[in-house]
Amino acid sequence: MAQTEKKGGLLRKSSASKKPLKEKVVLMYDEIFTTEDPTKCNPRFWEELFLMKVNLEYLEGKLEALDGEELMKIKDNINCLFQHCIQALGEEHPIRVVNALQTLCALIRGVHQKNKSTSGFDIINMLVGFDKAELCMKNLMESLDSLLCAEGSESLKSLCLKLLLCLVTVTDNISQNTILEYVMINSIFEAILQILSSPLSRREHGYDAVVLLALLVNYRKYESVNPYIVKLSIVDDEATLNGMGLVIAQALSEYNRQYKDKEEEHQSGFFSALTNMVGSMFIADADEKISVQTNEAILLALYEAVHLNRNFITVLAQSHPEMGLMTTPTSPIPMTPVTPLGTTPPSSDDEHRLHSGKLCLIILTCIAEPMRHRKKAADKNLPCRPLVCAVLDLMVEFIVTHMMKEFPMDLYVRCIQIVHKLLCYQKKCRVRLHYTWRELWSALINLLKFLMSNETVLLAKHNIFTLALMVVNLFNMFITYGDTFLPTPSSYDELYYEIIRMHQNFDNLYSMVLRLSTNAGQWKEPASKVTHALVNIRAIINHFNPKIESYAAVNHISQLSEDQVLEVVRSNYDTLTLKLQDGLDQYERYSEQHKEAAFFKELVRSISINVRKNLAFNTLSQELLLKEFSTIS
Repeated sequence: MAQTEKKGGLLRKSSASKKPLKEKVVLMYDEIFTTEDPTKCNPRFWEELFLMKVNLEYLEGKLEALDGEELMKIKDNINCLFQHCIQALGEEHPIRVVNALQTLCALIRGVHQKNKSTSGFDIINMLVGFDKAELCMKNLMESLDSLLCAEGSESLKSLCLKLLLCLVTVTDNISQNTILEYVMINSIFEAILQILSSPLSRREHGYDAVVLLALLVNYRKYESVNPYIVKLSIVDDEATLNGMGLVIAQALSEYNRQYKDKEEEHQSGFFSALTNMVGSMFIADADEKISVQTNEAILLALYEAVHLNRNFITVLAQSHPEMGLMTTPTSPIPMTPVTPLGTTPPSSDDEHRLHSGKLCLIILTCIAEPMRHRKKAADKNLPCRPLVCAVLDLMVEFIVTHMMKEFPMDLYVRCIQIVHKLLCYQKKCRVRLHYTWRELWSALINLLKFLMSNETVLLAKHNIFTLALMVVNLFNMFITYGDTFLPTPSSYDELYYEIIRMHQNFDNLYSMVLRLSTNAGQWKEPASKVTHALVNIRAIINHFNPKIESYAAVNHISQLSEDQVLEVVRSNYDTLTLKLQDGLDQYERYSEQHKEAAFFKELVRSISINVRKNLAFNTLSQELLLKEFSTIS
């Protein structure tokens, strides 16, 4: 009995002293990280390596642990591994291909970590060697292109896209990533389009494909001819454009769903139900703001499609059976308020919202310039309005929900510019748009009221007269040209009714700008421009108000109805004198390079960092892959 215990004790002691066994693949990695050629002892080394399950963590960690000098000593072996990975991509055995793809991802990420402070040329040299770079990268891109276009495994396509995203986002500033020169020379544009045009591939890989395309388009876009920009701008295949629109729409709808879920969680009582407007968060505590992270990568993709490809505009105005809804970005478009009046200063989350709001308004600016007022769908039963109505709805909603102490002046200027461009198009093409114009007029008047009520606070930070002038000139557009694009003569009468009804706001604005324009302060010139712009609005008020009062007195009516006021208006047009104002229908066309280059550079940097951070290469277990590939001969 004692002998058995002793034996057992010895066994326990013996097993406790043993070192844990390393996986075979780890031992093989260790051989690569020596200065010796691993094939000296094992001629079949590379063949065996790609049959082993990849240990991403170990391989990346091993690369990161070495300093620059140590890494240079094993450069030949790293180059050899990279080249054998590319060779393995052409193999028929899918497990080898998967392992090669995952190894390439680990290599690129690991070497990048060691070369953060150095140029992209060092990364190319370390991975593949300058002398073989052109041929190796050509073979790599051709293999990836073939795998993406083949009628094969969806898992392989997924890994190919993840490898490409890894390659693109290896540096924060993608324009400094010289590896991308090879992606420009050996284009995979057609492969991306093929994924987007195929329903099955689009469902599985559409998101990654669209994000990849958006990033590739931004590589050195102002410095050289980017083939992805050129090719994207001339795509006219309906299935491809619809596919791209569908992927973007589904991602935006998912954002909207998350926002709605958060909003419903947030509901508590009558007040929140009363104030629940899309994009509105007028609540007491800043910590209670509804926060859903905006998908900037998808918004960038939408921007590039709208900005570069005029054919894509038509996609926005179409419904799609796979969605069951319009492919336009529905509310809440991520333009949530920054800081309601009287609450805390804006946080970094607010800054993110501001940037997202700016991007959304830039997208809408691009939509507004070549705006297509599409005819109704063939199916008369479909509820269908022109795209311009959806854009105007968004602008009205933005105007009424963002009047706050931390006033987003830049966003408001963009918003009013969008409305102005739409009106210019209406006037130019004499398109009579059936829209609830009163909502827009009311929103604009309320905005002027807000600017006046918060004059002191806002003037400390902004030139509010620039915005006030833009709003007044929108009314001047309606007064001067409204008869060419408002749907009916009665709509034009209603415009005058609203101006007369809200005359006190225009009177107050005139008093404010007159006061500042007669002083010798910094606001003298911008305020005097508003004074001059108000000439026709004041003429309307001063012409009709006495006639309305006279009508009321003659007919012994204390308060006139809307119809009675309209009757007075219609009867007295012929004696109204207005001044012709020049330049109301002129605007500056949108130019990314001259106005927004810095914004997009920072945006793409942020997206690159997020994409890299969220890339997952080992989400597919070896068991699942084996199961999938067991059916492939």
